[in-house]
Amino acid sequence: MDIVESPRPVAEDLAPFLSTAVVAARAAGVVIQEGAKNRASLTIERKNANDFVSVIDKGAERVIIDTLAAKYPGHAFKAEESGEAGTSRYTWVIDPLDGTTNFLHGIPYYCVSIALQIDDAIAVGVVYDPTSGRLFTATRGRGAFLDGVRIHVSGRPGLTEAVLGTGLPFRDWHYLDDYLASLRVIMQRCAGIRRPGAAALDLAYVSAGWIDGHWEKGLNAWDVGAGSLLVQEAGGVVTTFSGSGAFLNSGQIIVGTPGVHAALLDVLQRYPALAS
Repeated sequence: MDIVESPRPVAEDLAPFLSTAVVAARAAGVVIQEGAKNRASLTIERKNANDFVSVIDKGAERVIIDTLAAKYPGHAFKAEESGEAGTSRYTWVIDPLDGTTNFLHGIPYYCVSIALQIDDAIAVGVVYDPTSGRLFTATRGRGAFLDGVRIHVSGRPGLTEAVLGTGLPFRDWHYLDDYLASLRVIMQRCAGIRRPGAAALDLAYVSAGWIDGHWEKGLNAWDVGAGSLLVQEAGGVVTTFSGSGAFLNSGQIIVGTPGVHAALLDVLQRYPALAS
């Protein structure tokens, strides 16, 4: 199932789910940071062109799933490395190490992303940065938080003076021309563009107001599940490049303050290859 533009409220106590997700994320962070001490000796596999996975990705994912399954044995899982398992109205959407390429190169910008989808709505989101120890959390209808402190998207009303994040094509080249054309337009209207390399953490930064918006194509549900809820609960807007709220499995996302999102959408929906 994909989420819809205005999901119905989740009528149950989400605090236990969030607490368990935090425990799982922190446990995965320990695996990741231990692995960071021995990057040169890690076994690395190539999943696709420019798409890598290490024993650390797999180990972190195993720890997350084991932690969640021990508490909720009847829940389903959608995880980057092991795929989908089980059928339930409760599905955990997991990226054990978003930013694997950064991790493997020693660039300290990567994270753990865990989301809980209940029926058609992402209800819980956790993004954990094991390098800094920052913990971003959100529950549907209860707001977004950084280390327990409420956060909000920035008040930027449009692209002028906005700092934006994006993701450059690295695997699928069929939309490269449209992406570069849209990038040319956007970069002349804003204050700056960043490409850090971990979509889940990029969305968390939008939720904290550190960057004003983000757009990217070539994503999976585990890249955006937790981060999208963070942005929404922090007062931001999340859609596809065509403006649809059904973004979770679309492979594309625009997030930002209401004004920044509207301005990005106005540009991006002019390029048909991006919306396909």
